[in-house]
Amino acid sequence: MGEASVKTLETRTDVSSPTVTERETRPGSDRALLSRLRSPRRPRIWFEVVLIAVSYWTYSLIRNAVPEQKAAALANADWIWGVERSLGIAVEQSVNHAVNSVTWLIVGMNYYYATLHFIVTIGVLVWIYRFHPGRYAPARLVLFATTGVALVGYYFYPLAPPRLMTGQSFVDTVLVHHTWGSMASGNLKHMSNQYAAMPSMHIGWSLWCGLTIFAVASAPWARILGLLYPTATLVVIVATANHFWLDAVGGMLCLAFGYTLSRAWYGSLPHRLPRHPEHAGAHPFAEALANRFRRA
Repeated sequence: MGEASVKTLETRTDVSSPTVTERETRPGSDRALLSRLRSPRRPRIWFEVVLIAVSYWTYSLIRNAVPEQKAAALANADWIWGVERSLGIAVEQSVNHAVNSVTWLIVGMNYYYATLHFIVTIGVLVWIYRFHPGRYAPARLVLFATTGVALVGYYFYPLAPPRLMTGQSFVDTVLVHHTWGSMASGNLKHMSNQYAAMPSMHIGWSLWCGLTIFAVASAPWARILGLLYPTATLVVIVATANHFWLDAVGGMLCLAFGYTLSRAWYGSLPHRLPRHPEHAGAHPFAEALANRFRRA
């Protein structure tokens, strides 16, 4: 009986031990999962295409679903214009008229405004994805966070662009020169919220492109072009009467928020992270999404 009792106690001890161990290691497992989530991994092309497509569709849906609030947007535009005049920086109208008098220049700016906003941003994303995969996810988070917080501005601060102000002589250059591409002019104006000028995502996105190129590129000419791109974009948005100077400041503040969030999550700014990711496995979220599609 003594031997049986000893065996019974040993068996009970063996069975109960894994339960104690599991409880002790559970917090460590949570920390390990969090560490995996915060570790940049080699991006998967299918996941990135789906993520970007869904994110932009959601952004457009929310932005265009925001009530236009025309009266409030025009009142806010008058207030912005008054503030700029009191500060002595209200030169948008002079720039708009001066550039509009040079047909080839303003037509080029119209097409610049309508196309490069998307082409350059996608191009920089592809470049980072291809040649700097370890920095891609943090850089993408900056862009997504910048765009997401801009939606808050569109909702709480409707703002008419200068070309739609009443009692002012701003020129809507797209209408005057019959160029295409503006979602807020001509036949396309009913497809987009015309009173979402603050903050300017033309500045937010172009400055993200410029800073990313400047911080990561090795060729001096590429770094110079990176800085020139947001500068040229600033001139374009003012010359075409699509934004005030202060809209650009709003875009910069949104970008600062994006960088702050990315640094808090990944522990460093994107360009300071390794060029190639340390982990080659799939990101936990991408892995879970893939498993869900397989089950479906």
